[in-house]
Amino acid sequence: MADLVSQLAALKHFEETAPIRFQTLGQFVLWRNGEKVSNKEWGRDKTLQLIQYLISYRNRHALHKEHIMEQLWEDADDRDFKVALHGVNKALEPNRPSRTEPIYLQRQGVTYQLDLNEICIDVDVLDKYIILGNEALAKDLDIAKEAYKCAIKLYQGSYLPNRIFEDWSTEEREKVQILILGGLVNLAELLVEENPMESVRLAQQAISIDATWEDAYRIQMQAYIHKGNRPQALKTYQKCVNVLDEEFGISPLPATKKLLKEIETIA
Repeated sequence: MADLVSQLAALKHFEETAPIRFQTLGQFVLWRNGEKVSNKEWGRDKTLQLIQYLISYRNRHALHKEHIMEQLWEDADDRDFKVALHGVNKALEPNRPSRTEPIYLQRQGVTYQLDLNEICIDVDVLDKYIILGNEALAKDLDIAKEAYKCAIKLYQGSYLPNRIFEDWSTEEREKVQILILGGLVNLAELLVEENPMESVRLAQQAISIDATWEDAYRIQMQAYIHKGNRPQALKTYQKCVNVLDEEFGISPLPATKKLLKEIETIA
């Protein structure tokens, strides 16, 4: 129990105090020592593409220069890479003395990797909050709620929205979406009895991200019943039916149909 508390505290501390912090959700922003870095400091778009690619594949083994160039740019040469790399290091460490090794972007030969012990990336921290919340579900519900709330607060929108047409950003975007949907639904479920209308709001937030997320409709139905609003619970079921039919040509899951039958028996 104490370990979960310390893990949550350590995550919050890192999120607040890391010298380099990246926001990738909703927009792309760098904070350096607490100061927001202007877009002008990045210079060329290739510099932004490079740092965003390194963030997207931060958990892979060190990335080879040739592989990075192949993924990012057609007909790029070494000079393009060197200029972009210099731009990244300049943005991260504008006052680094010449002929000293970068701190945040580590190089081994012709491979490159971000130092995640020194850099706070919102999607990374969100992932850890969700993992902590899931672990706490069986041990400490207060910690679970707090962890999910922290994750939800970090979610400001889609991952790298200016790169939605880039194949290299898709995997991370889909992963984050699944994570936040799980966090929203888990927290909504925990709050169904004590705060049903907050549960409804969280479920609606999940639906706004993915209109076909059936768990969210079920939780809304349960929350409305706790509020004594049977008509709204039935409307929510019908909305679920309509969306699933329109998007996939399928009907709700047995669990959702079972909940409907329970609601229909309520006088």
